[in-house]
Amino acid sequence: MMHYTIAVVPGDGIGPEVTSQAVAAMKKAGEKYGMEFTFNTVKAGGAAIDEFGECLPQHTIDVCKSSDAVLLGAVGGPKWDALPGEQRPEKALLGLRKSLGLYANLRPAMVFPELADASPLKPEILSQGLDLLIVRELTGGIYFGERGHKETDMGYAAYDIEQYSVGEIQRIAKIAFSMAQKRRGKVSSVDKANVLDTSRLWRKTVAEMSKDYPDVELNNFYVDNASMQLVRDPSQFDVILTSNLFGDILSDEASQITGSIGMLPSASLGEGNFGMYEPVHGSAPDIAGTGKANPMAAILSAAMLLRFTLDQKEAADAIENAVKQFLKDGYRTADLAGGADACSTEETGRLICERIQ
Repeated sequence: MMHYTIAVVPGDGIGPEVTSQAVAAMKKAGEKYGMEFTFNTVKAGGAAIDEFGECLPQHTIDVCKSSDAVLLGAVGGPKWDALPGEQRPEKALLGLRKSLGLYANLRPAMVFPELADASPLKPEILSQGLDLLIVRELTGGIYFGERGHKETDMGYAAYDIEQYSVGEIQRIAKIAFSMAQKRRGKVSSVDKANVLDTSRLWRKTVAEMSKDYPDVELNNFYVDNASMQLVRDPSQFDVILTSNLFGDILSDEASQITGSIGMLPSASLGEGNFGMYEPVHGSAPDIAGTGKANPMAAILSAAMLLRFTLDQKEAADAIENAVKQFLKDGYRTADLAGGADACSTEETGRLICERIQ
């Protein structure tokens, strides 16, 4: 019997609701595949501001660091919108990523056949397939660069500086190429090398890295072209490698063309196998407490945790197959039901757990 310690950060809005269903799925998989879990719940985001006066208490960081992995819900909401930038709930995410050394964000995007009608893309486009993985650099770039304010000839101004080092680019490129080797052997590197010096260094460094992966095909895209190609022909992409800012934008675009952002998990990885796992969707405070939240992205994030951090492939497969079977059996959550009868958050979690074999 293997034992693992998991830090759980439910967060705000629907975060606690969907995270509880992910925990239930992990417990069920543990029963089936010989694992025991200790789940330690800590606060971050708005919930931490309300209780501790800060979005990321040191205690939360310490518990996360001492765990095998972190399962995160979602943070933020209009309740805290009036706070200064450095005090907002969203800063907890950046702080966790930086404190835990999580520099690589993996966001898979695929269309479940049963949900193809929910995609905004035409059937003839989807018929070519949609199964891609976005590998986003997570702790560098403009989000973590120097920023400030100054007076200019046009008046008061603000600035944010984009910066990347060769080492930062190399380590994220290594993950992208390694992932491509396990998939269809293709990396699409996205930058803005026709304008930005950081992108020119990015493109040069990735090209040099590609020599170590002769079995992987490398293509380069400007970010504006990549965003267009994602909706024109998403089947051409396998692994998309890109920077923090561009990855943030492209991953949300990719999530929308799958039909529902409520279906998409993500993993944030650092050195070794440590990672933080979270659904792509936000805190959705407008539906918190109504039972309408779709927990499948959180449950699939738990499957990624089992796969990438704990190396429990069979258990991860079992959870993913249970989600697929839930959909094949005709069940839908509110975001997928199109006005028809829908399963509540808790009912969805229960039905998926029943299908974990």
